[in-house]
Amino acid sequence: MRHIAIIGSGPAGYYTAEACQKQFGAEVRIDIIDRLPVPFGLIRTGVAPDHQSIKAVSRRYETVALSDNVRFVGHVTIGRDVSIAELGELYDAVVIATGAPADRPIGIAGEDLPGVIGSAAFVGWYNGHPDFAKLDPPIHVAEVVVIGNGNVALDIARILAKTREEFDGSDIVGHALDSLAGSALRRITFVGRRGPHQIAMTPKELGELGHLARARPVVDPADLPPLTADDALDPGTRKSVTLLRGFAKEDPAAAQKPVTVAFDFFAKPIAIEGDGKVERLIVERSRLDADGNATGTGETYAIPCGLVIAAIGYKTTPIPGLPYDEKLGRFTNVDGRIAPGLYACGWARRGPSGTIGTNRPDGYLIAEAIAADQPEPAGKAGRVGLDALLDARNVDHVTFRDWQKIEAAEIARARTDAPREKFVAITDMLDQARRE
Repeated sequence: MRHIAIIGSGPAGYYTAEACQKQFGAEVRIDIIDRLPVPFGLIRTGVAPDHQSIKAVSRRYETVALSDNVRFVGHVTIGRDVSIAELGELYDAVVIATGAPADRPIGIAGEDLPGVIGSAAFVGWYNGHPDFAKLDPPIHVAEVVVIGNGNVALDIARILAKTREEFDGSDIVGHALDSLAGSALRRITFVGRRGPHQIAMTPKELGELGHLARARPVVDPADLPPLTADDALDPGTRKSVTLLRGFAKEDPAAAQKPVTVAFDFFAKPIAIEGDGKVERLIVERSRLDADGNATGTGETYAIPCGLVIAAIGYKTTPIPGLPYDEKLGRFTNVDGRIAPGLYACGWARRGPSGTIGTNRPDGYLIAEAIAADQPEPAGKAGRVGLDALLDARNVDHVTFRDWQKIEAAEIARARTDAPREKFVAITDMLDQARRE
């Protein structure tokens, strides 16, 4: 029997488990280990709460999780409860699929001021991640800056701008919903170093900004390239730029809405200032050079704000003893191979790029690599050995059946028009998991 341990229960982890099932059939046992008592990683705490159709992919992972040869081992922390080296002794292959849960620093003066928050933390707050449930961001301000021109920045602005009624059907957690309801918000500004042709916002997500009840998107027509230049864009980007052109047009009806979502292109953040808290973002006007890179012009100006959210990318959290590429924010690997018997998959392998579905071929890449590297299993102990180790250390791990108890309780406590009300404290999750 071949034994495989996968660290991380998000999309990369479950797609890898699915691929290993198909690669090795009934002759494999797979343990998916996660530090949280709940599975699905990014699907649960990263995808926007008002994008329930995307979250539905978890049903596919559930099918894998309930297979006879796959097991969820929750509430087990690598480095505290068990080490990578110990897992290597117990399993034929260990796959790191921990994603990229940490924010990249902005790298400018003032980013340590109260009121500067990374997108991972802010998204985790409104999605109920236990690490960020007590974040208490200062959202009761009139002006917010979101640094970044990608879909995460869009998600954040949309969540900030929505009315309470617009969250019907979402699983935004109660503490965030209540806090947002008291918002005094009047302006959200996207700040990006480059221009409309370089945005990473996809058409579907960008289009949602044009249908918000109390907010209107605004683009300065002067920032838009000539219309004929759009012909050189790929179809998706061209659709997004077409939406931006629509936002640049006068709309008397939309002008009555109280919240403005403004796009400030060609703006490079250089400092955050304030007396003990965020009060303004200083930016330098930029232009594109011949290679499409943003360079400063020397012209600076201030954008007043009481909150800065940086949505400029993520990085994988290092694990002691594993080679790590600081520049790329991922584990050092060659086609997923870190060391003999040790692999990386998903964002832990590639860095934070691609969509949820991009992790599926990644999983098959790793399954094929394991098969090529280890034609025959080595006769290791696998899950029997892990259970003995965890029992000896009094580690009370959570199974997928335990997770189903947590999920049932979340569904039962949901507010009207919500699919669930998440538990945001690990102790509450464990209480539900241990209920008879």
